[in-house]
Amino acid sequence: MPDVGSPGGEGPGGGGAGVLDRLDPVVLHHIVNTLGWPDLRPLQRAAIAPLLDGEDAVLLAPTAGGKTEAACFPLLSAMTAQGWTGTSVLYLCPLKALLNNLIGRVDTYAQWLGRRAALWHGDTKESQRQRIRTEAPDILLTTPESLEAMLIGVRTDHTRLLGSVRAVVVDEVHAFAGDDRGWHLLAVLERLERVTGRPIQRVGLSATVGNPGQLLHWLQGAAAGSRTGRVVAPGIHLPATGTAEHRERAAEDPSRRPTGEVELDYVGSLDNAAKLIAALHRGEKRLVFCDSRRQVEELGAALRAREVTVFLSHASLSVDERTRSEQAFAEARDCVIVSTSTLELGIDVGDLDRVIQIDSPASVASFLQRIGRTGRRPGTVRNCLFLTTREDALLQAAGLLLLWSRGWVEPVHPPPEPRHLVAQQLLAVTLQQHRLGDRLWDRQWNGLAPFDRSAAPVLRHLTEEGFLDSDGGMLFVGPEAERRFGKRHFIELTASFTAPPQFTVLSGRTEIGRTDPSVLTEERPGPRRLLLGGRSWQVTYIDWKRKRVFVEPADGGGIAKWTNGGIAGLSYALTRAMREVLLGTDPPVALTRRAEARLAGQRENDAPGTAHPGGTLITRSGDDVRWWTWAGYRANATLAATLGPVADPLQRPTDCWLRLREDLTPADWRAARENVGENLVLPDVDPRAVRGLKFSAALPERLAAATVAARLADFDSARAVLSEPVRLVDLSGSA
Repeated sequence: MPDVGSPGGEGPGGGGAGVLDRLDPVVLHHIVNTLGWPDLRPLQRAAIAPLLDGEDAVLLAPTAGGKTEAACFPLLSAMTAQGWTGTSVLYLCPLKALLNNLIGRVDTYAQWLGRRAALWHGDTKESQRQRIRTEAPDILLTTPESLEAMLIGVRTDHTRLLGSVRAVVVDEVHAFAGDDRGWHLLAVLERLERVTGRPIQRVGLSATVGNPGQLLHWLQGAAAGSRTGRVVAPGIHLPATGTAEHRERAAEDPSRRPTGEVELDYVGSLDNAAKLIAALHRGEKRLVFCDSRRQVEELGAALRAREVTVFLSHASLSVDERTRSEQAFAEARDCVIVSTSTLELGIDVGDLDRVIQIDSPASVASFLQRIGRTGRRPGTVRNCLFLTTREDALLQAAGLLLLWSRGWVEPVHPPPEPRHLVAQQLLAVTLQQHRLGDRLWDRQWNGLAPFDRSAAPVLRHLTEEGFLDSDGGMLFVGPEAERRFGKRHFIELTASFTAPPQFTVLSGRTEIGRTDPSVLTEERPGPRRLLLGGRSWQVTYIDWKRKRVFVEPADGGGIAKWTNGGIAGLSYALTRAMREVLLGTDPPVALTRRAEARLAGQRENDAPGTAHPGGTLITRSGDDVRWWTWAGYRANATLAATLGPVADPLQRPTDCWLRLREDLTPADWRAARENVGENLVLPDVDPRAVRGLKFSAALPERLAAATVAARLADFDSARAVLSEPVRLVDLSGSA
């Protein structure tokens, strides 16, 4: 069973001096003489014993906490001591850019011992892949999608290349665990253990999360509960989980409170944010986070117009464009880089002075990653300046900082009921094996749910619809799978997420990035111009068939737009914290006079009709009847479905409220509440959301809809809201 704690003290079980002797002498020599380190960090010391003992582990530390070295030094020592040959260690990352950033460091450490590391992802040239196939590196840095491609691809002898794997390091493991890529990762690791014929040690590297013990249990997959494992987090108070008890404990214990210089400002518009960024902190390196690609582009253009040296990074810029930006930013001094979450994870952007946040991230965990980019030099502290452009963003930022000040971090939970990933895995493993026994198929995942016998309805559908053929007790890839997923050697089967269709933007032969098709089709006066890379471009030709757009530089007027996929909305914890702020609680950070004035205005004008300390409010304004739950998007979607007789059937739930029927009476409300009891209902599902579920075509329609509905629901938060008193304001003429 996992052991959750912070190892310390002397001896092989802790972080004392004697444990260093367990590292290979050559590794120790280079730590002192090549790196010039006088000592290891506490995490790096504490990780030595469990990793050399072959235990599974989650290594927990803030950004730039030395997690890569904490994993590499013991595993390299084990590689030598135990005589591992071939590719014995896999290093998995969620982002190609993170792998590109790490390969130099990891290969340097491997070369200390005469070993070699290599890189394989979607941008790796075929010549480099062929070298890996013929001269297996000791450490292979890759993504789960590329690992899947190795298992099912015809060019790679996966048994020869991967059959020697002894350990897997999963960097930014929390980023995997919270979405479908985590289910895909677990399934691929179980199949990899079938290839190696032995258990594979699993080491996760994570920033602070709210439930590290559960994260370790999740990472262990089918073997969870039967293998030893440990959360290694020396010096870290494991975060509060969000209960009142934990919040009070964090408030009482100063050591639990996070540190850093944080300031919250209200600027009213993105253009005002650009003016402030251009005027403040000249001569310093500033990393500005936005939470949409459109904001990145518009702010980048506004800063460039003010003659600020600015670079951009987001997922729709070309690899070359992003690499040029990140490298130039790392080498420059007086400059700004504007980014979405692409620079949130552990990519090194050099010696950073400041982080600026436009509006607010959606989670405390995300904020911790971002503020952790600063304060790395001796004598500096972590810092973040929030520049909010809207009142709702100011309230969200204040609520988030209130949670952060209490040491609260979101727990990471895998999305429920990943039936579409079960379909993908059944097809992928059949490709890998060429044929699959129709009675023994579940053994490929070592009993890991939901890839076990409970997946039988999905398998039956795949067979009935021609995705799989059955003959003589064996299953084979069928014609429907070939038709839907067979292009480019089934490359579509390697990714667990759906990328919306985008057009490649080219200036001459140089790829700038990708843009949303709507920018090319929506009606607009004047020449068609788009904003990409912080610059305006005029469209000269559109190749609709090949999805290419040819452009030339323009003086201005470009439009940036991308479709936002996934389930939107804020969590119960964050919206409740926003409610606390509206009711008068300030986060313990520096508030500018503008922010104080705007919050005071919200409390005076908005709070009386939206929030009450004694429970929730139902308010009527003409025919508009709203229940101010402050419960988050998913809980409100659940409540809207559950309270069908009194909820407006045409509404789209929001984070803070849901609309009720305009003819609602107090008696109707009481009856609806009494009828609910404990019987909550799954939210209604938009058919477009089902189509956006990757591999939904390989599922029965009812199962695909049930998967989306389960992911949209939040029963616990909905029950919490239903248990609170409700005040009907102006419904009967009195509060």
